[in-house]
Amino acid sequence: MQEKTITALCDALTRQQLPFVQGEPLAAHTTFRIGGPAVFWCAPQDAEQLRETLRLCRENGVRVYLLGNGSNTLFDDAGFDGAVVDMRGLSQMESSDAGTDVVRITAGAGQTLGRLCSKAQALGLTGLEFACGIPGTVGGAVYMNAGAYGSELKDVLESVTFLDSDLQLRTLPAADLAMGYRTSIFEQNPDWCILSATVVLHRGDGAAVLARMQELLGKRREKQPLEWPSAGSTFKRPQGAFAGKLIEDCGLRGFTVGGAQISEKHCGFVINRGGATCADVVALTEQVRQIVEARTGFVLEREIRVVK
Repeated sequence: MQEKTITALCDALTRQQLPFVQGEPLAAHTTFRIGGPAVFWCAPQDAEQLRETLRLCRENGVRVYLLGNGSNTLFDDAGFDGAVVDMRGLSQMESSDAGTDVVRITAGAGQTLGRLCSKAQALGLTGLEFACGIPGTVGGAVYMNAGAYGSELKDVLESVTFLDSDLQLRTLPAADLAMGYRTSIFEQNPDWCILSATVVLHRGDGAAVLARMQELLGKRREKQPLEWPSAGSTFKRPQGAFAGKLIEDCGLRGFTVGGAQISEKHCGFVINRGGATCADVVALTEQVRQIVEARTGFVLEREIRVVK
């Protein structure tokens, strides 16, 4: 990025009193613990600050990446030549009780799924238990239609409010969001910015909801390498098979490139064993993809987003 552009955006953000820093290490903001610095790290605290930050970036020709909890993102070792916008300031949660069996919760895009699930449990609501261990935010969950244990966000999602390509406020019902396996309309429109989502849950037994959440969290601790930095499931599930099983059957358990390794605990995960770089992870996943395709015929597609 040219120094003139950097100076212009710095001046514009400062005049509008919008929070930002320069040269923020991105490894500190992803679960992989990998990535160089961002030229700009912007941290809007509400929707209006977000809209103004995005407007100024566009006016100055600075590209933008929206980041939630960093649980599905792999930044390049050189960092990001633009503005990374921290969405976690948009973390409001409101429940709407109509006195019926149905209760709605609206959560900001930067709110974590874990806290949303905890709120649902505290209110004695069922439907979100499957998401309690997914380490992402509401915005990221909508963007990729996050799911686990046979359920997906689309199963409980009612509507999403977002800024469109012209930074105009819009709300669409879930039926119009083209939500499929790990995808949504937002993936097809990357310049749209999710602000909040409303889920529809049902009254249940709070103790039973908590027990189910604890059961699922226990399964995650038992089967997944949560003790190591990773980005969760590395590959999407190919139709008719499971990525982890294919990788295991190809003898790739523990396969290593640099500091990146196929987890010995769960072959569907690539972990950072210490000092792993983006280049290590990309090289490892590409080699795994080639080996699995050659030996099984299945083509693996990365689920994690590589950002350069």
